[in-house]
Amino acid sequence: MTHEKIRELVRKFGDAAQRAVQAGFELIEIHGAHGYLINQFLSRFSNIREDEYGGDVNGRARFALEIIREIRKRVGADFPLSFKISAQEFVPNGLTVEESIEILKILVKEGIDVVQVSAGNDATPEWIAQPMFMKKACLADSAGAIKKALNIPIMAVGRINDPLVAEQILAEGKADLVCMGRGLLADPELPKKAKEGRLEDIRTCIACNTCMESIFRRGRVECLVNPVLGREKELVFEPAKEKKKIMVVGGGPGGLNVAWVAARRGHEVHLYEKQRSLGGQLLLGSITGYKKELLSLIEFQKRQIKKFGVKLHLGQEVTAETVEKEKPDVVILATGSSPAVPPVEGIDKPIVALYPEALNGDDFNQLKVVIVGGGATGSEVALHLTDLGCTVTIVEMLPKVGQQLESMTRKVLLQRLNSRGVEILTETSLRRVEDKGVFVADKEGNERFIEADRVIVAIGTKPDNTLYDQIKSKGYEIYRIGDCLEPRNAKAAIYEGAVLGRSI
Repeated sequence: MTHEKIRELVRKFGDAAQRAVQAGFELIEIHGAHGYLINQFLSRFSNIREDEYGGDVNGRARFALEIIREIRKRVGADFPLSFKISAQEFVPNGLTVEESIEILKILVKEGIDVVQVSAGNDATPEWIAQPMFMKKACLADSAGAIKKALNIPIMAVGRINDPLVAEQILAEGKADLVCMGRGLLADPELPKKAKEGRLEDIRTCIACNTCMESIFRRGRVECLVNPVLGREKELVFEPAKEKKKIMVVGGGPGGLNVAWVAARRGHEVHLYEKQRSLGGQLLLGSITGYKKELLSLIEFQKRQIKKFGVKLHLGQEVTAETVEKEKPDVVILATGSSPAVPPVEGIDKPIVALYPEALNGDDFNQLKVVIVGGGATGSEVALHLTDLGCTVTIVEMLPKVGQQLESMTRKVLLQRLNSRGVEILTETSLRRVEDKGVFVADKEGNERFIEADRVIVAIGTKPDNTLYDQIKSKGYEIYRIGDCLEPRNAKAAIYEGAVLGRSI
């Protein structure tokens, strides 16, 4: 970038700040993080200049310094300015907390009032929007170190999805302010509910990064746990014009959501679940150590069920006779799906198990395991089994594993699989199962035998429409949502439940 262009951009930052003040904003934050231009100047990872804007800390901080001076000139001495920095970039020659402190001391002298301590750049986006694999408040220690070094308020950010976690950061003196992004998408009323002591009513962000994925893939922001996000005018609550008796079959994410939404509108809702516990596939997914936060979504749904008077029937499998006996006005089937099984020789041998057994079972310690299927489920089961000391091989027909996963989640998952020595065979298919292993073949047809104690099938699911087939011709008003309509994900099931619950 030429010096003339640098001066032009400095002026434009000043113009933008001036417009913000005129528009009525009360604080301006300069974004010096996440691989954007200011961050690129600050970091030796990206700044290879040999003039006065490169080299040592003073040179690399010069662009940010000139921007702060320009903005101060435009907004006056008393207007509050914040600076957001990626205090750690987690790349070779990237910023560290120690170097960031040096930079911030320079910038604070020019009039920065607050610092927001973030992390990551475009090469390490998993540190910008940390997936659920990472612990809550994973950047709070960085904020604490910077707070000790500076004499201005410090803001912590990063996987802070809970008022109690935020409170702990403040109580421990790691920050003066707490910043939430995704947590407020999941529940925009989180601060209000926390202030009123209604912690149980908070819909907690689970760091699935659906919001990030939807922005980049769909051009709009969506949320797995909050289907109303971005659809506030469409998905309004209106009392039911006519009270109906609704029978919801299936207590997974879709069934739970449609049940409490319909009940809140005034319908008499009966929810049937053949298991003794609610949650469906979410409950199964929460077994893994790094997805425990799925339980917060299940618990939120359960609290809404209770709050709005849904009548629960647990441990009861619904048949056509059950429906006939209950005489509902509406039947909503959220019966989910069942694991698919490949039609290969030996698939019925005792060595073979379906993925729910691998998650629920107690006898999978220290085994040699082959996982057939490297999608989201197969990859997550593989990581779970490494926690149990298993040696794992993934066999996947496609060129890549975990392709259904959001990109940042996938990156962290693959890093962990690789670090634990999981062998990943792509463009490879299962040929047959033997008593002590499997034969697989690559895309050229070359066969290979892999020794195994257990073979786990995780190739996807198929809709469970047993009940639908039994009652579809009996004249009921029937709806299907979630995986029994088409196997997809929890976001689709919850959204369909939210729409249907508001329309009946």
